[in-house]
Amino acid sequence: MPEAAVDATSLLIGFSDKPERLLLNRANRHGVIAGATGTGKTVTLQILAQGFSDAGVPVFAADVKGDLSGIAMPGAPNDKMLARAKTMDLELKPASPPVIFWDLFGKKGHPIRATVSEMGPVLTARLLELNDVQEGVLTIAFHVADQEGLLLLDLKDLQAALRYVAEHAKDIGTQYGNVAPATVGTIQRKLLALETQGAENFFSEPALKLADLMRCDDEGKGYVNVLAADTLIESPRLYSTFLLWLLSELFEQMPEVGDPDKPKLVFFFDEAHLLFNDAPKALMDKIEQVVRLIRSKGVGVYFVTQNPADIPDTVLAQLGNRVQHALRAYTPAEQKGLRAAADSFRANPAFDTAEAIQALGVGEALVSVLDDKGAPTVVAKTLIRPPASRLGPITDGERLDIQSVSPVAGVYDTALDRESAFETLKARAEQAQAQAAAHEQVDQAEQQAEQRYRQAAPRPSNRQSMAEAFAKSLLRAVASQAGREIMRGLLGGLSRR
Repeated sequence: MPEAAVDATSLLIGFSDKPERLLLNRANRHGVIAGATGTGKTVTLQILAQGFSDAGVPVFAADVKGDLSGIAMPGAPNDKMLARAKTMDLELKPASPPVIFWDLFGKKGHPIRATVSEMGPVLTARLLELNDVQEGVLTIAFHVADQEGLLLLDLKDLQAALRYVAEHAKDIGTQYGNVAPATVGTIQRKLLALETQGAENFFSEPALKLADLMRCDDEGKGYVNVLAADTLIESPRLYSTFLLWLLSELFEQMPEVGDPDKPKLVFFFDEAHLLFNDAPKALMDKIEQVVRLIRSKGVGVYFVTQNPADIPDTVLAQLGNRVQHALRAYTPAEQKGLRAAADSFRANPAFDTAEAIQALGVGEALVSVLDDKGAPTVVAKTLIRPPASRLGPITDGERLDIQSVSPVAGVYDTALDRESAFETLKARAEQAQAQAAAHEQVDQAEQQAEQRYRQAAPRPSNRQSMAEAFAKSLLRAVASQAGREIMRGLLGGLSRR
Protein backbone atom coordinates (compact mmCIF):
# COMPACT_ATOMS: atom_id res chain seq x y z
CA MET A 1 0.00 0.00 0.00
CA PRO A 2 1.41 3.45 -0.83
CA GLU A 3 3.05 5.35 1.99
CA ALA A 4 0.34 8.03 1.89
CA ALA A 5 -2.22 5.55 3.27
CA VAL A 6 -0.03 4.19 6.06
CA ASP A 7 0.79 6.25 9.13
CA ALA A 8 0.86 4.81 12.65
CA THR A 9 0.15 8.22 14.18
CA SER A 10 -2.87 9.33 12.14
CA LEU A 11 -5.92 8.30 10.14
CA LEU A 12 -6.36 9.18 6.48
CA ILE A 13 -9.67 11.00 5.93
CA GLY A 14 -9.17 11.96 2.28
CA PHE A 15 -7.27 14.25 -0.06
CA SER A 16 -7.41 17.95 -0.79
CA ASP A 17 -4.20 19.24 -2.35
CA LYS A 18 -2.54 17.01 0.24
CA PRO A 19 -3.51 14.05 2.48
CA GLU A 20 -5.94 15.14 5.19
CA ARG A 21 -5.17 13.20 8.36
CA LEU A 22 -6.63 13.03 11.83
CA LEU A 23 -3.84 12.80 14.40
CA LEU A 24 -4.41 10.00 16.90
CA ASN A 25 -2.91 12.02 19.76
CA ARG A 26 -5.49 14.76 19.05
CA ALA A 27 -8.43 12.43 18.46
CA ASN A 28 -9.55 12.70 22.10
CA ARG A 29 -10.23 16.41 21.48
CA HIS A 30 -13.60 15.40 20.05
CA GLY A 31 -15.18 16.27 16.74
CA VAL A 32 -18.26 16.72 14.60
CA ILE A 33 -19.41 15.15 11.33
CA ALA A 34 -22.18 17.27 9.80
CA GLY A 35 -24.14 17.47 6.58
CA ALA A 36 -27.54 17.07 4.98
CA THR A 37 -29.11 13.65 4.50
CA GLY A 38 -27.47 11.69 1.70
CA THR A 39 -24.23 13.67 1.55
CA GLY A 40 -21.96 10.95 2.97
CA LYS A 41 -21.92 11.35 6.78
CA THR A 42 -22.34 7.61 7.42
CA VAL A 43 -19.50 6.72 5.04
CA THR A 44 -17.22 9.22 6.78
CA LEU A 45 -18.18 7.70 10.13
CA GLN A 46 -17.45 4.23 8.72
CA ILE A 47 -14.01 5.29 7.45
CA LEU A 48 -13.05 6.85 10.78
CA ALA A 49 -14.38 3.91 12.81
CA GLN A 50 -12.38 1.41 10.76
CA GLY A 51 -9.31 3.63 10.91
CA PHE A 52 -9.49 3.80 14.68
CA SER A 53 -9.96 0.04 14.86
CA ASP A 54 -6.88 -0.56 12.68
CA ALA A 55 -4.94 1.68 15.07
CA GLY A 56 -6.00 -0.47 18.05
CA VAL A 57 -8.69 1.90 19.34
CA PRO A 58 -12.11 0.44 20.30
CA VAL A 59 -15.15 2.30 18.91
CA PHE A 60 -18.78 2.66 19.94
CA ALA A 61 -21.20 3.90 17.29
CA ALA A 62 -24.97 4.05 16.92
CA ASP A 63 -26.38 2.69 13.65
CA VAL A 64 -29.56 4.69 13.18
CA LYS A 65 -30.41 3.66 9.60
CA GLY A 66 -28.81 0.19 9.53
CA ASP A 67 -26.21 1.20 6.92
CA LEU A 68 -23.27 1.15 9.30
CA SER A 69 -23.62 -2.60 9.86
CA GLY A 70 -21.76 -3.14 6.57
CA ILE A 71 -18.54 -2.27 8.38
CA ALA A 72 -18.53 -5.86 9.65
CA MET A 73 -17.87 -7.29 6.17
CA PRO A 74 -15.06 -6.69 3.63
CA GLY A 75 -16.11 -4.37 0.84
CA ALA A 76 -16.64 -5.07 -2.85
CA PRO A 77 -15.45 -1.82 -4.46
CA ASN A 78 -17.24 -0.71 -7.61
CA ASP A 79 -15.66 1.10 -10.56
CA LYS A 80 -16.42 4.53 -9.11
CA MET A 81 -14.75 3.69 -5.80
CA LEU A 82 -11.73 2.18 -7.56
CA ALA A 83 -11.39 5.26 -9.73
CA ARG A 84 -11.47 7.54 -6.67
CA ALA A 85 -8.86 5.38 -4.93
CA LYS A 86 -6.64 5.59 -8.00
CA THR A 87 -6.74 9.40 -7.99
CA MET A 88 -5.57 9.23 -4.37
CA ASP A 89 -2.83 6.72 -5.17
CA LEU A 90 -4.56 4.24 -2.83
CA GLU A 91 -4.71 0.49 -3.11
CA LEU A 92 -8.30 -0.27 -2.09
CA LYS A 93 -7.95 -3.65 -0.41
CA PRO A 94 -11.25 -5.06 0.98
CA ALA A 95 -11.08 -5.50 4.75
CA SER A 96 -13.29 -5.23 7.83
CA PRO A 97 -12.63 -4.61 11.52
CA PRO A 98 -13.82 -6.92 14.32
CA VAL A 99 -17.40 -5.98 15.24
CA ILE A 100 -19.76 -6.60 18.18
CA PHE A 101 -23.43 -5.88 17.59
CA TRP A 102 -25.57 -4.52 20.45
CA ASP A 103 -29.29 -3.78 20.73
CA LEU A 104 -31.26 -2.47 23.71
CA PHE A 105 -34.12 -4.71 22.60
CA GLY A 106 -31.91 -7.76 22.04
CA LYS A 107 -33.12 -8.39 18.48
CA LYS A 108 -30.20 -7.30 16.29
CA GLY A 109 -27.41 -7.67 18.78
CA HIS A 110 -26.50 -8.56 22.33
CA PRO A 111 -28.80 -6.85 24.84
CA ILE A 112 -27.50 -3.79 26.65
CA ARG A 113 -28.87 -3.38 30.14
CA ALA A 114 -28.43 -1.01 33.08
CA THR A 115 -30.05 -0.87 36.49
CA VAL A 116 -32.33 1.94 37.64
CA SER A 117 -29.80 2.82 40.36
CA GLU A 118 -27.04 3.22 37.78
CA MET A 119 -29.23 5.53 35.71
CA GLY A 120 -29.93 7.69 38.79
CA PRO A 121 -32.73 10.20 39.43
CA VAL A 122 -31.47 12.99 37.12
CA LEU A 123 -31.30 10.94 33.92
CA THR A 124 -34.42 8.96 34.85
CA ALA A 125 -36.27 12.26 35.28
CA ARG A 126 -35.16 13.34 31.79
CA LEU A 127 -36.27 10.02 30.39
CA LEU A 128 -39.71 10.47 31.98
CA GLU A 129 -39.91 14.18 31.05
CA LEU A 130 -40.60 15.17 34.67
CA ASN A 131 -40.94 18.73 35.92
CA ASP A 132 -38.93 20.05 38.87
CA VAL A 133 -41.48 19.01 41.50
CA GLN A 134 -41.82 15.51 40.08
CA GLU A 135 -38.04 15.15 39.82
CA GLY A 136 -37.80 16.14 43.49
CA VAL A 137 -40.21 13.37 44.52
CA LEU A 138 -38.34 10.88 42.35
CA THR A 139 -35.08 11.89 44.04
CA ILE A 140 -36.71 11.28 47.44
CA ALA A 141 -37.77 7.81 46.27
CA PHE A 142 -34.18 7.00 45.28
CA HIS A 143 -32.88 8.31 48.62
CA VAL A 144 -35.44 6.42 50.70
CA ALA A 145 -34.70 3.21 48.79
CA ASP A 146 -31.02 3.67 49.58
CA GLN A 147 -31.72 4.28 53.27
CA GLU A 148 -34.03 1.26 53.46
CA GLY A 149 -31.57 -1.04 51.69
CA LEU A 150 -33.88 -1.50 48.69
CA LEU A 151 -32.13 -2.39 45.44
CA LEU A 152 -33.54 -0.51 42.45
CA LEU A 153 -32.69 -2.76 39.51
CA ASP A 154 -35.67 -2.69 37.15
CA LEU A 155 -38.82 -0.66 36.57
CA LYS A 156 -41.00 -2.75 38.87
CA ASP A 157 -38.53 -1.99 41.66
CA LEU A 158 -38.94 1.72 41.03
CA GLN A 159 -42.73 1.35 40.95
CA ALA A 160 -42.59 -0.50 44.28
CA ALA A 161 -40.38 2.19 45.81
CA LEU A 162 -42.78 4.91 44.68
CA ARG A 163 -45.73 3.02 46.24
CA TYR A 164 -43.77 2.73 49.47
CA VAL A 165 -43.08 6.48 49.47
CA ALA A 166 -46.76 7.24 48.81
CA GLU A 167 -47.92 4.93 51.62
CA HIS A 168 -45.49 6.53 54.09
CA ALA A 169 -45.81 10.05 52.71
CA LYS A 170 -46.58 11.61 56.12
CA ASP A 171 -43.49 10.23 57.85
CA ILE A 172 -41.22 10.75 54.85
CA GLY A 173 -42.54 14.28 54.29
CA THR A 174 -41.44 15.42 57.76
CA GLN A 175 -37.85 14.42 56.96
CA TYR A 176 -37.41 15.11 53.24
CA GLY A 177 -40.23 17.44 52.24
CA ASN A 178 -43.78 17.14 51.00
CA VAL A 179 -44.60 14.04 48.96
CA ALA A 180 -47.99 14.42 47.29
CA PRO A 181 -49.67 11.12 46.32
CA ALA A 182 -50.91 12.80 43.13
CA THR A 183 -47.31 13.54 42.11
CA VAL A 184 -46.31 9.95 42.80
CA GLY A 185 -49.24 8.82 40.66
CA THR A 186 -48.12 11.00 37.78
CA ILE A 187 -44.61 9.52 37.89
CA GLN A 188 -46.03 6.00 38.00
CA ARG A 189 -48.15 6.67 34.90
CA LYS A 190 -45.10 7.97 33.04
CA LEU A 191 -43.19 4.86 34.05
CA LEU A 192 -45.98 2.76 32.61
CA ALA A 193 -45.79 4.70 29.34
CA LEU A 194 -42.03 4.14 29.29
CA GLU A 195 -42.54 0.41 29.68
CA THR A 196 -44.74 0.35 26.58
CA GLN A 197 -41.76 1.74 24.62
CA GLY A 198 -39.69 -1.29 25.60
CA ALA A 199 -37.65 0.33 28.38
CA GLU A 200 -38.17 -2.68 30.65
CA ASN A 201 -35.72 -4.54 28.37
CA PHE A 202 -33.04 -1.98 29.19
CA PHE A 203 -33.61 -1.65 32.95
CA SER A 204 -32.52 -5.07 34.19
CA GLU A 205 -29.51 -7.29 34.71
CA PRO A 206 -26.88 -8.40 33.83
CA ALA A 207 -25.75 -4.78 33.51
CA LEU A 208 -23.26 -3.82 30.82
CA LYS A 209 -19.59 -3.89 31.82
CA LEU A 210 -17.70 -1.06 30.18
CA ALA A 211 -14.68 -3.32 29.72
CA ASP A 212 -16.71 -5.23 27.12
CA LEU A 213 -16.88 -2.07 25.00
CA MET A 214 -13.11 -1.60 25.13
CA ARG A 215 -11.83 -4.84 23.66
CA CYS A 216 -9.15 -5.52 21.07
CA ASP A 217 -8.85 -8.76 19.11
CA ASP A 218 -5.84 -11.07 18.93
CA GLU A 219 -4.33 -8.93 16.17
CA GLY A 220 -4.56 -5.80 18.28
CA LYS A 221 -7.44 -4.25 16.35
CA GLY A 222 -10.07 -2.44 18.37
CA TYR A 223 -13.59 -3.84 18.28
CA VAL A 224 -16.19 -1.63 16.64
CA ASN A 225 -19.29 -1.79 18.86
CA VAL A 226 -22.31 -1.12 16.66
CA LEU A 227 -25.57 -0.27 18.45
CA ALA A 228 -28.60 -1.20 16.35
CA ALA A 229 -30.66 1.97 16.78
CA ASP A 230 -33.14 1.82 13.90
CA THR A 231 -35.91 0.84 16.35
CA LEU A 232 -34.49 2.70 19.32
CA ILE A 233 -34.55 6.01 17.45
CA GLU A 234 -38.37 5.79 17.46
CA SER A 235 -38.07 6.52 21.20
CA PRO A 236 -35.75 9.53 20.98
CA ARG A 237 -35.75 10.21 24.73
CA LEU A 238 -34.65 6.67 25.48
CA TYR A 239 -32.02 6.82 22.72
CA SER A 240 -30.43 10.09 23.82
CA THR A 241 -30.69 9.36 27.55
CA PHE A 242 -29.06 5.96 27.10
CA LEU A 243 -26.11 7.42 25.20
CA LEU A 244 -25.72 10.21 27.78
CA TRP A 245 -25.78 7.58 30.54
CA LEU A 246 -23.07 5.63 28.73
CA LEU A 247 -20.90 8.75 28.43
CA SER A 248 -21.46 9.51 32.11
CA GLU A 249 -20.47 5.98 33.12
CA LEU A 250 -17.29 6.22 31.05
CA PHE A 251 -16.51 9.57 32.67
CA GLU A 252 -17.05 8.24 36.20
CA GLN A 253 -15.28 4.89 35.84
CA MET A 254 -12.28 5.55 33.61
CA PRO A 255 -9.01 6.83 35.14
CA GLU A 256 -7.33 10.07 34.18
CA VAL A 257 -4.73 9.63 31.43
CA GLY A 258 -4.26 13.17 30.11
CA ASP A 259 -3.50 13.25 26.37
CA PRO A 260 -2.56 9.70 25.33
CA ASP A 261 -0.81 8.75 22.09
CA LYS A 262 -4.17 7.41 20.94
CA PRO A 263 -7.63 7.33 22.53
CA LYS A 264 -8.78 4.56 24.84
CA LEU A 265 -12.21 4.67 23.17
CA VAL A 266 -13.93 6.73 20.49
CA PHE A 267 -17.65 7.37 20.81
CA PHE A 268 -19.82 8.38 17.82
CA PHE A 269 -23.16 9.99 18.74
CA ASP A 270 -25.45 9.91 15.67
CA GLU A 271 -28.55 12.15 15.51
CA ALA A 272 -26.77 14.25 18.13
CA HIS A 273 -29.41 17.00 18.15
CA LEU A 274 -31.70 14.64 20.10
CA LEU A 275 -29.36 14.92 23.06
CA PHE A 276 -29.93 18.66 23.34
CA ASN A 277 -33.65 18.93 22.49
CA ASP A 278 -35.58 20.45 25.41
CA ALA A 279 -32.74 19.71 27.82
CA PRO A 280 -33.08 21.70 31.08
CA LYS A 281 -30.14 23.81 32.21
CA ALA A 282 -29.03 21.31 34.87
CA LEU A 283 -28.79 18.59 32.25
CA MET A 284 -27.04 20.86 29.76
CA ASP A 285 -24.47 21.67 32.42
CA LYS A 286 -23.90 17.95 32.94
CA ILE A 287 -23.51 17.31 29.20
CA GLU A 288 -21.03 20.18 28.87
CA GLN A 289 -19.07 18.95 31.88
CA VAL A 290 -18.84 15.38 30.58
CA VAL A 291 -17.75 16.48 27.09
CA ARG A 292 -15.21 18.92 28.48
CA LEU A 293 -13.60 16.56 30.98
CA ILE A 294 -13.93 13.11 29.42
CA ARG A 295 -11.12 13.79 26.97
CA SER A 296 -8.66 13.58 29.88
CA LYS A 297 -9.94 10.01 30.36
CA GLY A 298 -8.78 9.23 26.81
CA VAL A 299 -12.29 9.19 25.31
CA GLY A 300 -13.02 11.03 22.07
CA VAL A 301 -16.65 12.01 21.40
CA TYR A 302 -17.77 12.68 17.81
CA PHE A 303 -21.22 14.14 17.22
CA VAL A 304 -22.93 13.25 13.94
CA THR A 305 -25.71 15.64 12.94
CA GLN A 306 -27.13 17.56 10.00
CA ASN A 307 -25.96 21.00 11.06
CA PRO A 308 -23.40 22.13 13.64
CA ALA A 309 -26.00 24.68 14.72
CA ASP A 310 -27.88 21.72 16.26
CA ILE A 311 -25.16 21.60 18.92
CA PRO A 312 -25.03 24.30 21.65
CA ASP A 313 -22.12 26.72 21.33
CA THR A 314 -20.66 25.69 24.70
CA VAL A 315 -20.32 22.11 23.43
CA LEU A 316 -19.45 22.99 19.83
CA ALA A 317 -16.49 25.04 21.03
CA GLN A 318 -14.93 21.87 22.42
CA LEU A 319 -15.07 19.93 19.13
CA GLY A 320 -11.66 20.37 17.53
CA ASN A 321 -11.87 17.97 14.56
CA ARG A 322 -14.52 18.84 11.97
CA VAL A 323 -15.84 17.25 8.80
CA GLN A 324 -18.58 19.26 7.08
CA HIS A 325 -20.51 17.69 4.20
CA ALA A 326 -22.91 19.64 1.99
CA LEU A 327 -25.71 21.79 3.39
CA ARG A 328 -28.59 23.37 1.55
CA ALA A 329 -29.91 26.77 2.65
CA TYR A 330 -33.32 27.77 1.29
CA THR A 331 -35.05 29.24 4.32
CA PRO A 332 -33.81 32.02 6.63
CA ALA A 333 -33.27 29.46 9.41
CA GLU A 334 -31.21 27.23 7.08
CA GLN A 335 -29.16 30.21 5.92
CA LYS A 336 -28.43 31.11 9.55
CA GLY A 337 -27.31 27.53 10.20
CA LEU A 338 -25.13 27.60 7.09
CA ARG A 339 -23.41 30.78 8.23
CA ALA A 340 -22.85 29.29 11.69
CA ALA A 341 -21.27 26.19 10.11
CA ALA A 342 -19.01 28.31 7.92
CA ASP A 343 -17.94 30.55 10.78
CA SER A 344 -16.87 27.53 12.85
CA PHE A 345 -13.92 26.87 10.49
CA ARG A 346 -10.56 28.54 10.22
CA ALA A 347 -11.00 30.41 6.95
CA ASN A 348 -9.18 29.47 3.75
CA PRO A 349 -8.36 32.53 1.61
CA ALA A 350 -8.75 30.41 -1.53
CA PHE A 351 -12.56 30.16 -1.28
CA ASP A 352 -15.66 31.36 0.53
CA THR A 353 -16.52 28.71 3.12
CA ALA A 354 -20.28 29.24 3.06
CA GLU A 355 -20.44 28.97 -0.73
CA ALA A 356 -18.17 25.93 -0.68
CA ILE A 357 -20.44 24.09 1.78
CA GLN A 358 -23.42 24.48 -0.58
CA ALA A 359 -21.44 23.38 -3.63
CA LEU A 360 -20.02 20.13 -2.18
CA GLY A 361 -20.93 16.87 -3.92
CA VAL A 362 -21.59 13.46 -2.36
CA GLY A 363 -18.40 12.14 -0.81
CA GLU A 364 -16.85 15.60 -0.55
CA ALA A 365 -16.41 17.61 2.62
CA LEU A 366 -14.71 20.55 4.21
CA VAL A 367 -12.16 19.25 6.69
CA SER A 368 -10.32 20.96 9.53
CA VAL A 369 -8.48 18.97 12.20
CA LEU A 370 -6.16 19.78 15.07
CA ASP A 371 -2.47 19.90 14.23
CA ASP A 372 0.37 18.63 16.42
CA LYS A 373 0.22 21.86 18.45
CA GLY A 374 -3.52 21.54 19.05
CA ALA A 375 -4.50 24.37 16.68
CA PRO A 376 -7.16 23.89 13.97
CA THR A 377 -5.85 23.58 10.43
CA VAL A 378 -7.07 25.83 7.63
CA VAL A 379 -10.28 24.36 6.21
CA ALA A 380 -9.73 22.34 3.02
CA LYS A 381 -12.03 20.97 0.31
CA THR A 382 -11.52 17.23 0.59
CA LEU A 383 -12.40 14.11 -1.36
CA ILE A 384 -13.29 11.53 1.29
CA ARG A 385 -11.42 8.27 0.76
CA PRO A 386 -13.49 5.17 -0.14
CA PRO A 387 -14.01 2.60 2.63
CA ALA A 388 -12.37 -0.82 2.70
CA SER A 389 -15.48 -2.41 4.27
CA ARG A 390 -18.90 -2.92 2.72
CA LEU A 391 -21.15 0.00 1.89
CA GLY A 392 -24.73 -0.72 2.97
CA PRO A 393 -26.25 -3.12 5.50
CA ILE A 394 -25.35 -6.75 6.11
CA THR A 395 -27.89 -9.59 5.91
CA ASP A 396 -29.65 -11.12 8.91
CA GLY A 397 -27.70 -14.34 8.39
CA GLU A 398 -24.38 -12.51 8.40
CA ARG A 399 -25.37 -10.68 11.56
CA LEU A 400 -26.23 -13.96 13.32
CA ASP A 401 -22.92 -15.51 12.25
CA ILE A 402 -21.01 -12.56 13.71
CA GLN A 403 -22.97 -12.71 16.96
CA SER A 404 -22.33 -16.44 17.33
CA VAL A 405 -18.54 -15.89 17.51
CA SER A 406 -18.74 -12.66 19.50
CA PRO A 407 -16.45 -12.45 22.56
CA VAL A 408 -19.52 -11.66 24.68
CA ALA A 409 -21.77 -14.39 23.26
CA GLY A 410 -23.89 -15.80 26.11
CA VAL A 411 -22.81 -13.16 28.62
CA TYR A 412 -25.76 -10.78 28.28
CA ASP A 413 -28.27 -12.76 26.25
CA THR A 414 -30.34 -14.06 29.21
CA ALA A 415 -31.91 -11.58 31.62
CA LEU A 416 -31.62 -12.02 35.40
CA ASP A 417 -34.22 -11.09 38.02
CA ARG A 418 -32.69 -11.35 41.48
CA GLU A 419 -34.29 -10.23 44.75
CA SER A 420 -34.56 -6.46 44.87
CA ALA A 421 -36.92 -3.71 46.04
CA PHE A 422 -40.06 -5.25 44.54
CA GLU A 423 -39.51 -8.64 46.18
CA THR A 424 -38.32 -7.13 49.48
CA LEU A 425 -41.32 -4.84 49.85
CA LYS A 426 -43.69 -7.62 48.80
CA ALA A 427 -42.25 -9.92 51.48
CA ARG A 428 -42.56 -7.16 54.09
CA ALA A 429 -46.21 -6.61 53.16
CA GLU A 430 -46.99 -10.33 53.33
CA GLN A 431 -45.29 -10.63 56.74
CA ALA A 432 -47.24 -7.66 58.06
CA GLN A 433 -50.50 -9.18 56.81
CA ALA A 434 -49.66 -12.53 58.41
CA GLN A 435 -48.86 -10.91 61.74
CA ALA A 436 -52.09 -8.92 61.62
CA ALA A 437 -54.03 -12.11 60.85
CA ALA A 438 -52.30 -13.93 63.72
CA HIS A 439 -53.16 -11.18 66.20
CA GLU A 440 -56.74 -11.22 64.97
CA GLN A 441 -57.00 -14.98 65.55
CA VAL A 442 -55.59 -14.60 69.08
CA ASP A 443 -58.17 -11.92 69.82
CA GLN A 444 -60.93 -14.14 68.41
CA ALA A 445 -59.79 -17.11 70.53
CA GLU A 446 -59.84 -15.02 73.70
CA GLN A 447 -63.29 -13.67 72.84
CA GLN A 448 -64.63 -17.19 72.15
CA ALA A 449 -63.24 -18.55 75.44
CA GLU A 450 -64.76 -15.68 77.34
CA GLN A 451 -68.09 -16.26 75.59
CA ARG A 452 -68.06 -19.98 76.47
CA TYR A 453 -67.34 -19.18 80.08
CA ARG A 454 -70.22 -16.76 80.26
CA GLN A 455 -72.60 -19.26 78.72
CA ALA A 456 -71.58 -22.03 81.16
CA ALA A 457 -71.48 -19.91 84.31
CA PRO A 458 -74.56 -19.63 86.64
CA ARG A 459 -76.40 -16.37 86.92
CA PRO A 460 -74.14 -13.89 88.64
CA SER A 461 -74.83 -12.88 92.20
CA ASN A 462 -73.59 -10.01 94.24
CA ARG A 463 -71.17 -12.36 95.99
CA GLN A 464 -68.55 -14.49 94.27
CA SER A 465 -67.25 -17.65 95.90
CA MET A 466 -63.61 -18.61 95.96
CA ALA A 467 -64.40 -21.54 93.59
CA GLU A 468 -66.02 -19.23 91.05
CA ALA A 469 -63.08 -16.85 91.12
CA PHE A 470 -60.71 -19.78 90.62
CA ALA A 471 -62.78 -21.11 87.68
CA LYS A 472 -62.76 -17.72 85.96
CA SER A 473 -59.03 -17.41 86.36
CA LEU A 474 -58.52 -20.90 84.98
CA LEU A 475 -60.64 -20.19 81.88
CA ARG A 476 -58.72 -16.99 81.13
CA ALA A 477 -55.44 -18.90 81.42
CA VAL A 478 -56.72 -21.59 79.05
CA ALA A 479 -57.85 -18.97 76.51
CA SER A 480 -54.54 -17.15 76.76
CA GLN A 481 -52.58 -20.40 76.35
CA ALA A 482 -54.66 -21.31 73.30
CA GLY A 483 -53.95 -17.90 71.79
CA ARG A 484 -50.25 -18.25 72.33
CA GLU A 485 -50.23 -21.71 70.72
CA ILE A 486 -52.04 -20.35 67.65
CA MET A 487 -49.63 -17.38 67.44
CA ARG A 488 -46.58 -19.65 67.68
CA GLY A 489 -47.98 -21.93 65.02
CA LEU A 490 -48.65 -19.11 62.59
CA LEU A 491 -45.34 -17.34 63.09
CA GLY A 492 -43.43 -20.60 63.04
CA GLY A 493 -45.01 -21.50 59.70
CA LEU A 494 -44.20 -18.02 58.34
CA SER A 495 -40.54 -18.28 59.33
CA ARG A 496 -40.21 -21.61 57.48
CA ARG A 497 -41.35 -20.11 54.16
